[in-house]
Amino acid sequence: MFSEKSAKAGIAFPKGFKAAGVKAGIKKSGNLDLALIYTEKEAAVAGVFTKNAVAAAPVIVDREHIKNGKAHAIVANAGCANACTGELGLKNAQEMAKLAAKELGCDPYDVLVGSTGIIGVNLPMDKMAAGIKAAAAELSTDGSVNAGNAIITTDTYSKACSCAVQIDGREVRFGAIAKGSGMIQPNMATMLCYISTDANISAPLLQKTLSDIVEVTFNMISVDGDMSTNDTVLVLANGEAGNAEIKDGTEDYRVFYNSLKEICQELSKRIAADGEGATKFLTINVHGTKTFDDAKAIGMSIAKSPLVKTAFFGEDPNWGRVICAVGYAGVDMDPDKTIIKFGNIPVYANGLGVAYDDEALRQVMENHDIVIDVEMGLGDAAATVWSCDFSYEYVKINGEYHT
Repeated sequence: MFSEKSAKAGIAFPKGFKAAGVKAGIKKSGNLDLALIYTEKEAAVAGVFTKNAVAAAPVIVDREHIKNGKAHAIVANAGCANACTGELGLKNAQEMAKLAAKELGCDPYDVLVGSTGIIGVNLPMDKMAAGIKAAAAELSTDGSVNAGNAIITTDTYSKACSCAVQIDGREVRFGAIAKGSGMIQPNMATMLCYISTDANISAPLLQKTLSDIVEVTFNMISVDGDMSTNDTVLVLANGEAGNAEIKDGTEDYRVFYNSLKEICQELSKRIAADGEGATKFLTINVHGTKTFDDAKAIGMSIAKSPLVKTAFFGEDPNWGRVICAVGYAGVDMDPDKTIIKFGNIPVYANGLGVAYDDEALRQVMENHDIVIDVEMGLGDAAATVWSCDFSYEYVKINGEYHT
């Protein structure tokens, strides 16, 4: 579904969207650090944000701006989170929207903003102003790669994907860019995700759809158990595809929902796999619980356990750490009914360790992608969580991040 060509087109793949990424001098590295995304035709907008009580200024601004259900642009920077910056930070976030609106000829309330980077530092507004002006001049349908690179921080690469589907006999396109590598923990992560589509759909239905999908995608990942101040997922739908308005409960809605979910799921996996210093990508499948929430709680308990994560980094099949994390997840469980498998090889069952082929399990643990299956034997609910290991590099990256 995701071709290399359309992935490069990314956020600018749907009709009517343009993007740009420029060097505004905000990052110490001097790399690209300011992104602009624009649709001339008014778009329906939906957003989901961090649940951290300490919300960054851009999150506060965006929560207000999406209330009218429409947008023309997103402007985002890396290198400075504009979080815990008080009234000046809020004023600067609002100024970002005003500067972009002036360049694009739209209302500031139709501009969404985003920031990522170090907390407690004020935005250099002189650099922001010059960067926004430069980005507006460079907007193009080829600008997604630069825009994606302009929002990353400790990521090893920019996450981007796109797809096209048929709705109402028209080609409807989706595109996205995202960043996320550290402070990754639901609800959402230190994550900025921007999604565009040329589908015709109302803002209320788009919001309902995004909120539902985030719960089973971005809110199912954890790198380190820390919840950011800046988490943001935004979707803009400008209707340029020309399809009849998508209505809830129809076949067209099913196609739209599944396409957006696939985009979000793909980006969720890439963010988890690109965790800071990660050497393993862990997929944790929990089956047989009474409720989805129980399955998620167990999956997250495993995903957040430093002992589990370091065991997988060391390629040590220490199933004891996994069953321990299941036991303290805070949900109903019966040790005698629980089964744990690594790479489809049973390692725990009936309250005891299971004899296994050492060589076969060694090969599983050497893989980059490892699947952990947990069968609880108590019901029909299930959930999948994505995570990664903890390496020496994770400590190094975060020990040196601010300094």
